[in-house]
Amino acid sequence: MKTTNRLMTFARPLAAAMALAGLAALAGCEDANSKAQPAAPAGPPITAATVIERSVNETQEFSGRLEAVDRVDIRARVNGFITSVNFKPGSVVKKGDILFVIDPRPYQAEANRAEAAVSSARARADLAKLELARAERLLGDKAIAQREFDEKASGLKELDANVRAAQASLEAARLNLSYTNVHAPIGGRVSKAEVTTGNLVDGTVILTSVVSSNPIYATFDGDEDTYLRVGRVAQKGATVPVKIGLANESGFPHEGKLEFVDNRLDSATGSVRMRAMFDNTDNTLVPGLFARVQLSGSDSTQAKTVLISDRAIGTDQNRKFVYVIGADSKAEYRAVTLGPSIDGLRVVRSGVKPGEKIVVNGLQRVQPGAPVTAQIVAMDQDSKTPQAKTDDTKTAEPKAADAKAEVKPELKVADASAKTKE
Repeated sequence: MKTTNRLMTFARPLAAAMALAGLAALAGCEDANSKAQPAAPAGPPITAATVIERSVNETQEFSGRLEAVDRVDIRARVNGFITSVNFKPGSVVKKGDILFVIDPRPYQAEANRAEAAVSSARARADLAKLELARAERLLGDKAIAQREFDEKASGLKELDANVRAAQASLEAARLNLSYTNVHAPIGGRVSKAEVTTGNLVDGTVILTSVVSSNPIYATFDGDEDTYLRVGRVAQKGATVPVKIGLANESGFPHEGKLEFVDNRLDSATGSVRMRAMFDNTDNTLVPGLFARVQLSGSDSTQAKTVLISDRAIGTDQNRKFVYVIGADSKAEYRAVTLGPSIDGLRVVRSGVKPGEKIVVNGLQRVQPGAPVTAQIVAMDQDSKTPQAKTDDTKTAEPKAADAKAEVKPELKVADASAKTKE
C-alpha cells in the first residue's frame, strides 16, 4: 500500500511534465505551420514593356518582279540566208554591234543596178537641158515654133523626175543592203541565237532578243492604303524611296525610287500597279527575278507613330489585342488596329497610347481583370518570364523541422528520469 502511494506520488509530477512538454511541442508545431504558410500570390509572373512613340517613315513590303527598261526582239528586215552569227549567247552587247549577217550579194547587185539607172536618167536629163537651151535661142530667132519649145521644156521636167525616182530606188537598194547586217538596236544582254547559219529568214522570224540591264525596273502591286499614302506624292514628282532584296539576300540592300504609279486601281483586286527604278551597274539584278519590295513614304510623310513588339499581340478570332496593365496591376483587354512593321516593331493605329504598359511575354497566363506580377523591360528586348519566388515556403519547412527536433529530446530525457526513479 505504501509502495502504491509512493508510485502515485511520483507519477503525478511526471504526468504534469509530459503534459507541459506536449503543449510546448504543439505550440511549436503551430508556430512552424504558421511560418510555413506562404503569402497569397499577387498574380502570375509576366514581362511588360512601355508603349513607345517615335517619328518614323512608314514602310510596306510587297512582292514584285524585275523587268528590263528596254526589250527588243531582233528580226530580219530583208529576206535571205544567214551567213554568220557574230555574238556569244548571253553576252553583253553594245548598241550598233552586228549580231547576224544575211547574204548581201543579191542586195548588192540590186544596189548596183539602181545606181546605173540613176546615171542613165541623169544623162538623159542633162541632154534635155542642152536641147532646151538650144531651143530657147532658136525660139528667140523665131526658128522654131512655140509648141516645140514647150515640148522640150516638158520633156526636161519628166527626165528630172525620172532622175529623182531612180535616186530613190538607189537609196532603197542601199538601205536593203545595209539591212543584211543585223545590228543591236540597244545595249544590253543578248539571248541565244534562235536561227543558225544557213537558214532562210524573213521578217516573221525572231532571230534573238536583247534586254537592257542598267537601269532596271521592279514592278509590284500596291494596295489602296499605299496609293493614298504615296500615290499623289509620286505623281507630283517628289522622291519616294524604294528598296528591294533578292531571294538569296537578307534585308533590302538595293535602293531606288518610285518611278510610276498607275492612273487607276483595279476594282477586282483593289490594287494599283507601281514601278520603281534601280541602278544596276554591277548587273546583279536580272529581268524576271523575284524581288521583295519595301516601299517607304517621302520625307514629308514622317509623323509620330505608336510602336509595340509583335510578342505583345494576341489573336482573338479576327481581331488583334493586347493586355494593358493598369495602376492596380490588373490586366485590361484592348483591341488594337495594327499597321506595318518598322525596325522590328509594329505600328499601332489605335487601341493603346504612349506610356502605357502592356504584357509582352506570358500572354497565356493572363486573364482580363486579373492581377499580374510584372517585370518591366524595354519594348525591343527579348526577356524571359520571371520565376515565382518560393523562399518563404522553403524557409518555413526547416523551421518546423527544427521545432520538432527541439521537442523530441525533452521527451526522451523525461522518459529516462522516470525509468531511473522506478
